[in-house]
Amino acid sequence: MTTTAPHRDRTNAAVRRTSLTVLIAAWLVPVFVLGQFAFLAGLPIAVVVIGTLRDTRLRALGWWTGALTAAYAVPMAVWLIGPSTAPSLSKFLSPVATGAVVAVGVAVAVAHHIGRRRSGVRG
Repeated sequence: MTTTAPHRDRTNAAVRRTSLTVLIAAWLVPVFVLGQFAFLAGLPIAVVVIGTLRDTRLRALGWWTGALTAAYAVPMAVWLIGPSTAPSLSKFLSPVATGAVVAVGVAVAVAHHIGRRRSGVRG
């Protein structure tokens, strides 16, 4: 008898957790931006980036993750570096920038959701 089955189950459970974490983080980005917590949206973006880089099944979604990171990082950098009088990133974002970050965030979340379904990971 071998003991590889329990180890494999633990590995699959870890992959499932990571994938679910990335999926939830991807959906949190547009929720945070629309909820006027745009600066905090950087945390779920970091989770999505790290999860995409660590999980080999999600590497195909790297372009989507890169687009989300760029759509968020550019306005944040302009807000931090530029002479802005806005007290928060949410107040600084124009409706067009907010719409762009939200649209890319939803697209990334849907892409991760579809990728999760196609890979057969549940849970």
